[in-house]
Amino acid sequence: MTDQPVYKRILLKLSGESLMGDKEFGMDVDAITRLAQELKELVDSGVQVCVVIGGGNIFRGIAGSAAGMDRTSADYMGMLATVMNSLALQDALENKMGLQTRVLSAIPMPTVCEAYIRRRAVRHLEKGRLVIFAAGTGNPFFTTDTAATLRAIEMNCDVIMKATQVDGVYDADPKKVADAKRLDKVTYEDVLAKNLKVMDASAVALARDNNLSILVFSQHEKDALQKAVRGQGKFTLVGKREE
Repeated sequence: MTDQPVYKRILLKLSGESLMGDKEFGMDVDAITRLAQELKELVDSGVQVCVVIGGGNIFRGIAGSAAGMDRTSADYMGMLATVMNSLALQDALENKMGLQTRVLSAIPMPTVCEAYIRRRAVRHLEKGRLVIFAAGTGNPFFTTDTAATLRAIEMNCDVIMKATQVDGVYDADPKKVADAKRLDKVTYEDVLAKNLKVMDASAVALARDNNLSILVFSQHEKDALQKAVRGQGKFTLVGKREE
């Protein structure tokens, strides 16, 4: 354990629901402000931070498809929802926290944000700016989990930090099984073989193939992000099998 960050460059994967607060839909300004404060403290500690946010608080593409929409159209709508969430977080970071932030979208929309260019994104990070990647991969049929993994690899991040409803990965659903056990470490292979709910299978496989660790922690616990970056608190680390 250490008071210093153990990771120099991270990608934080958030669900769109993390911006809702106590609401059932949309965004909660207080929840976004609290998140912005945590991120500001993280950047101030010297950590280079990228963020990918889902869009489920506004529109979920797979749900639209299930309701009869064309899957491609529904997925593009979901991508636009992630842009809205990214702009909301950027506003809180810049206007309330004074932190320089850049939103880079996989779907070019120069009126509201920059188009994603890998070298430009790396340069933003090197200059101490927080970078938010929006619009997923820019392609339908790929989740924001996969987009987060892809961007983390492209940015040469040390780890993906996946904020979830619980404080790690369990051997069973802790909401349904009273004695479910939290795992401190788990391999990519176990996540895929046992269908543990970490990220979707394509994202986990991509992380495995590029030896990128995934750290799973609770988005509800106070200072959980700060502790996890320092190797403290409760979390599960997904990685390769130890020899």
